[in-house]
Amino acid sequence: MTEFFETYKSPFIYGASVIAIVIVLHIITNILNKWLMKKEAQKFLGTPEKPIYILKRTLNVLWIVLGLIALSFIFVDREKDETLIGYFKLVGYLGGVAVITIVLATLGNLWFKHKIQEKTLLGYDPTSFKFLRYVVVFIICFIGVLFGLMAFPSLRGVAQTALGGAGVIALIAGVASQEALSNLVGGLFIISFKPFKIGDIVKVSDTMVGTVTDITLRHTIIRNFENKMIVIPNAVINKEKLINYDLGELKCCEHIEMNISYESDIDLAKQILREECENHPLILDNRSIKDKKDGKPLIRTAMTRINDSSLTIRAWAWARNYSDSFSLKCDVLESTKKRFDKEGVELAFPTRTVYVNNNGEKQTKDEI
Repeated sequence: MTEFFETYKSPFIYGASVIAIVIVLHIITNILNKWLMKKEAQKFLGTPEKPIYILKRTLNVLWIVLGLIALSFIFVDREKDETLIGYFKLVGYLGGVAVITIVLATLGNLWFKHKIQEKTLLGYDPTSFKFLRYVVVFIICFIGVLFGLMAFPSLRGVAQTALGGAGVIALIAGVASQEALSNLVGGLFIISFKPFKIGDIVKVSDTMVGTVTDITLRHTIIRNFENKMIVIPNAVINKEKLINYDLGELKCCEHIEMNISYESDIDLAKQILREECENHPLILDNRSIKDKKDGKPLIRTAMTRINDSSLTIRAWAWARNYSDSFSLKCDVLESTKKRFDKEGVELAFPTRTVYVNNNGEKQTKDEI
């Protein structure tokens, strides 16, 4: 046994040293990971820890792979040392590129998050910084992939051309689809011309109304009033005719309509609707000084349509913003209905008239 250990003393020492180095690097990586997560949590409350976790996993896998390659020198013939050295350099290069890319992308992401927090606290619009964050992280990852491709001789020419700048656009256009490019360009147009920004309430269609929460490279995210997230590609929303309730003046005019029957008192219905609007705490006096001097009412009411079986009474009610106008409309509709019931104003509703002729045959006529 002593002779065996004497014979293989050097390989044992070499193998034990490699294993010890891998274990030490693994421990240092875990300690560094915990320190970074603690620092990030202190500076950015609630910030996702995924990039740091990915960095930790990448380093640990890199140490294991390099350790296994280093241990392979013990078991292979000396003629294959050059091959193993080549593998060791390749893995080390790819691992280094991956680590540098993750670190730079994480630092860029954290810097933009700091700026976004700063802009938000000062009351400025952070939309541009949020969008640029995605652009910068994408560019860093893209360049990292190109440097990784340079490790392979067959792909080195493509990577060098792209990194040289002459083929970047051509390479992106060749890899990405037309739809992806149109979404990216749409996002740039949204950030540049600002038809809306993060935090604005927008209406794309009757089923897509809500607050803009994020604008990424590919899509815009809207949170509707049911707390559901609506994801719309930038190319689509960039072409849509939308309503931005927070662009320019915030005050909003709400049309509150009631359909009454032909037999109802029109003047009484208009008076009730006007009074219910005027008494609501969210109503906004939008009259000019001249209107007030002329004695114009706070709320304008009028009969706007004569329908087949009903009359439409409308009130023009102003509120400070879209949210207030929605609450105002809901409350006034309810209170007006109660007043109508109390004071004898009949709302129009579907009816059916039955006619009986001399032969006893029935004929029906539907009315609304």
